[in-house]
Formats: sequence, C-alpha cells, structure tokens
Amino acid sequence: MKEEFLKIALGEVGYKEGKNNDNKYGKWYGINNKPWCAMFVSWCANQVGVLKTLIPKYSGCGTGYKWFENKGLITMKPKAGDIGFLKPSNPKNKSSHTFIVY
Repeated sequence: MKEEFLKIALGEVGYKEGKNNDNKYGKWYGINNKPWCAMFVSWCANQVGVLKTLIPKYSGCGTGYKWFENKGLITMKPKAGDIGFLKPSNPKNKSSHTFIVY
C-alpha cells in the first residue's frame, strides 16, 4: 500500500494551484481555496482506497495529527509512505503542516 500511495503522490509533483489556493484537492474535498496540504494527503489516500481506514479524511493538520496520535501512530522515525506533521510555532496547535514522507 505504501508504494502505491507514494506513486500516487509522486505523480502529482509539479501540480500548481491557481489563484487564491484554487486546487483540485480542495475541489475534491468540497472546501476549495483553502490551504490544502491535508486535503492532498486525504486525496492520495482516497486514490489508493485507504481513506478513512488507514488514513483519515482531514482538512486540518491538527485534526490529522490528533487522529494518528490517538491511534498511537506518531513516531520520530518515519519511513517512506508515512504521514508527517510539522510542529507549529503556536504551542496550542498540534501541527502546522502535513506531508507524505518520501
């Protein structure tokens, strides 16, 4: 699954958003014109059929982080195909960015 997940994500390299965060991931999610890193991860998971089972459908980084944290899946040693989260500058937030580890 991780190989296929990475293949889908890498197939999107070079995709460019339009004006005001206009992008296909936000359109797919139903909330376009917003920061879309989490929606991209969800979109990739949907493409390989693991959305809502192995990877949640999330549009906010904190929501995604909390889901993985509640499942005990947060690690400081991620591997290719894992979902990563960046620590925010505001300590009240769980995450400020999410991505797929390559």
